[in-house]
Parts: sequence; structure tokens; C-alpha cells
Amino acid sequence: MAEQIGRIEKPLAEQFKQGKKLYLVPLIYSNKGAPPEFKERIGRYWQQVAEQLINLEVRIGKINHVYHESISQSGEDGMRVVEKVNPDSYQIAKGKCDNGAVFEAIEEKELYEEVTDWERCILLGFVSEKVASKVSEFYVEALRKRYEVMAKRISETLKGNEAGLLFIMEGHRLQFPADIEVFNVFPPALDEIHRWLRDRAKKEQEKAED
Repeated sequence: MAEQIGRIEKPLAEQFKQGKKLYLVPLIYSNKGAPPEFKERIGRYWQQVAEQLINLEVRIGKINHVYHESISQSGEDGMRVVEKVNPDSYQIAKGKCDNGAVFEAIEEKELYEEVTDWERCILLGFVSEKVASKVSEFYVEALRKRYEVMAKRISETLKGNEAGLLFIMEGHRLQFPADIEVFNVFPPALDEIHRWLRDRAKKEQEKAED
């Protein structure tokens, strides 16, 4: 059962110090061309993530392992890739690794690339329903295998009473091992980002209909 840190009472926090723990952070990406108001929300989001993670470490357990979706390399090699794909999550990951955590590879490179290619095919669309059905089957199967690999690597590297940090996109279907207690990090700024994206999509739709 996943827990949200803001809802954990002190006696319960003591209980969670025993056993494997995984702190789950939704991956939010920005880009250089994003509107200033969106960048502001992104900055506030990552600041709140950092604060909630500190709270988790104090109350439940220090982070021993860091995992990042899409990264198939460990140690410094993996960290360099994270720095390129998402500087915000990199800053947090680097801080934890500088404090003794180990950056772990969570993906199998070929499998991740296969899933990515099937996703691209689906986004392009199809004329044939038969082809669409086949591609969908291949995608679902590759995705299932990918999540199995991710869960296995977390289970194999997270030991005893250790805590891990996982950066992963919202909407994932990763099934976590039963012996790991998962804590969702959901800062207030995440709702602000969702609301901003919904409002922008609505305005663009209304503009297209005019």
C-alpha cells in the first residue's frame, strides 16, 4: 500500500523505519521554450519535492539507492545521462548520491528502446486495424517485460531496512514487490501544474474551434 508522507503520523513513521522503503517522485519535465509561468510552477514543484524527501529521510529512513526511469547505466555514467535528460531530478539525485546513496541502473537498454519505438509507432497512427492491433500487442508485451525488469532490479538492490528513491512518470504500471513499502511524494505544486496544463489545453481547443 502506497503512503503519502503528509499523512503519516509519528507513531506510524516509527513503524515504517523497519523493512524496505521506496520514495516515489513523479517525473516532471520542462524545456527551454516553456512559458515563464510554467517554469515557475516546475521550479516550485522540485523545491517541494526536495523538502518532502528531507522530511521522509528524517522520519523514516535515509536514501541508500537512487533509481531513475529511462536510465540503464549505474554510478557516474547514469548520473551524466540524468543530467542531460532532466537537470531538476539530477540535482536531487546528485545531492542524495553525494550523501552516500548509490545510483542504480533500473532499465534494460534494449527493452526500453523497444518500448519507446513501439510508442512512436502508435503515436503516428495506422490505416490498417490489423497492423494497429499487432503493434498494440507488441507494445503491451514489451512494456510488461520492461516493468518486470524494473521491479526485479529494485528488489535485488534494495536490502534490509534500506530506503530507495525512484523518479518515474505518472501513469506508470510498475508493480512493486510486496516486501517494499511505497511512499508517494505529491507536493501541492503538482496539482498546480496539472491545472495549468488543463487550462492551457482548454484554451487551445477553444481557439481551434473559433
